[in-house]
Amino acid sequence: MEDREKLAFEAGKVFTPATPVSEGALFAGRMEQIRRVVDVINQRGQHAVIFGERGVGKTSLANIVSSKLTSPGAQILAPRINCDSTDDYGTLWKKFFSQVDLIQKTPVPGFQYTVFQETLKASEVVGDSVTPDDVRRLLTLMSVGALVIVIFDEFDRLMNRKVRRALADTIKALSDYDVGATLVVVGVADTVDELISEHQSVERALVQVRMPRMSQSELHELLDKGLARLGMGITEDAKRQISLLSQGLPHYTHLLGLHSTRLAIDAGSRQVSTNHVRAAIVKSVEDAQQSLQSGYREAITSPRRDNIYGQVLLACALARTDEVGYFAAADVRLPLSEIMGKPYDIPGFAKHLNGFCYPDRGAVLRKTGVKHKFRFRFWNPLMQPLVIMKGMVDGRIDAEVLQRIRGEAQIK
Repeated sequence: MEDREKLAFEAGKVFTPATPVSEGALFAGRMEQIRRVVDVINQRGQHAVIFGERGVGKTSLANIVSSKLTSPGAQILAPRINCDSTDDYGTLWKKFFSQVDLIQKTPVPGFQYTVFQETLKASEVVGDSVTPDDVRRLLTLMSVGALVIVIFDEFDRLMNRKVRRALADTIKALSDYDVGATLVVVGVADTVDELISEHQSVERALVQVRMPRMSQSELHELLDKGLARLGMGITEDAKRQISLLSQGLPHYTHLLGLHSTRLAIDAGSRQVSTNHVRAAIVKSVEDAQQSLQSGYREAITSPRRDNIYGQVLLACALARTDEVGYFAAADVRLPLSEIMGKPYDIPGFAKHLNGFCYPDRGAVLRKTGVKHKFRFRFWNPLMQPLVIMKGMVDGRIDAEVLQRIRGEAQIK
């Protein structure tokens, strides 16, 4: 019993739905993206933007990229800074400089010439008002004998356009002066476009690295690595079911992996099966973020008992999408017809689809385009797998229907 408890606790260190991966050995896939970022870091004057939907693993990649670097004879400095809505340009850089130590050498007069060395934080060197030129000069000094990587995560939380403009100026200055430090900006696609628009000439210094949703093979690798660390295994059917439910989002692979692994451990098994996955779906729905659960209820609630808002939202979650998560109304027809057991055409659900885009239904969907060519996507990508799992828990679909509607071709 004690061994089971110990293994169950260890599973919580391996599968971490609430936090990004920080250990290279547990990081799965993304080889193309890692290579591109490493190539940028190795080339002076180039900087990187990692962008994609929320929940696709951008922060995890930023966490482990320094472990893929080699710098013989030089220290690697790669602190990750979380941006927030209250940051201005100065506080942003002071967060970075507060994590970096400098050695100050002072000559001491005496019988023999000596040098006194003192360690101080880089933030103590800059004044209260930090400018792009201050940053450039200090990064120039820091990059002598060190490989400096500045990672600004959650860039989309920076609400002040002046801050984004100053960061664009900084990137241009570092590139123009050939400073041996690399900025890696992590955010969603919309904020990347805005960063570039602030300073058109900065585009040539920025390598844009798009993070798509993870492929089925990458999600399988994530599960295999985690379970191997625990000395456990998983059936192929269970692995496929978890990856299909995750819809390319590693958060849900971690969440389902954690619950199904612990259920297997509690049952005295060292192998995760589809039975464990089915029970894990229920626990994963119960453990979903409260904001997601509230948003789901707000989207489907109606005074009419015969309303089909829940079915239409489920059909949206099952609809075929493009590479950035958008689908058309026509893509909802097939899954809704399958769910309802009879043919449905666009006029039968158009008002529901549009309703999901407005605040009185929580604006769960985002709409773009022009009339007759509108496209939709989930405002929060993490809502999509939750809707699918809710559909399974409520009996609207089962694993067989899910496989038939979405199929493995959706996750390439």
